[in-house]
Amino acid sequence: MKDFETLEKKLGLEFKNKDLLTQAFTHRSYLNENPGLKLEHNERLEFLGDAVIELIVTDYLYKEYPEKAEGDLTNWRAALVNAKMMTSVSEKLGFNDFLLLSRGEAKEMGKARAYILANTFEALLGAMYLDSGFAVCEEFIKKYLLPNLSEIIEDGSYKDAKSKFQEEAQEKVSVTPNYKVIKESGPDHEKKFVVGVYLAEELVAEGQGLSKQEAEEAAAKLALEVKKWE
Repeated sequence: MKDFETLEKKLGLEFKNKDLLTQAFTHRSYLNENPGLKLEHNERLEFLGDAVIELIVTDYLYKEYPEKAEGDLTNWRAALVNAKMMTSVSEKLGFNDFLLLSRGEAKEMGKARAYILANTFEALLGAMYLDSGFAVCEEFIKKYLLPNLSEIIEDGSYKDAKSKFQEEAQEKVSVTPNYKVIKESGPDHEKKFVVGVYLAEELVAEGQGLSKQEAEEAAAKLALEVKKWE
């Protein structure tokens, strides 16, 4: 088992329920090889943490930028809470050293590992919320995630394909795009998604990814090409 006490010291955390911290880093594949472990995998914590992160970021942006329109705030939030950003923060914080993965999964890097790291970040916030409450989560997000906002604004990276496609669609055809999962495949710990982006009933493009978010971004990018709105 990993030395999570080291991680707690590094992050300035002190879990009352140490099992929650361990669970946040426990991938489904690890339990397949260690069925005797009396812990769940981290997917339910990930579900909770996703909502906690989004609320903290939304609250911060709303209060700190009263002059900004909803569109800008939405785009900034999307850039802060997307998988790419959470993977980057997780790597900087050394989460790779604490992941509990199957032997096979531990060898996988690239997109699959990035996706696991992003999910673990969300799961950790879910665990923190259950263990210590909202204020501790807020302090953590302000310390490790929100400092990236200035760079996002400066380099314009918040304008991802989804944001651009939505802006163009609303301006040109007065329709807000919607996304639907067309297909899911693969085992639970390594699902692949095909997502379609629609303008009303029109299927404009499809995208694939290891997460719904990644597939939506791919679909939006292709949709911009299809509509020649680049």
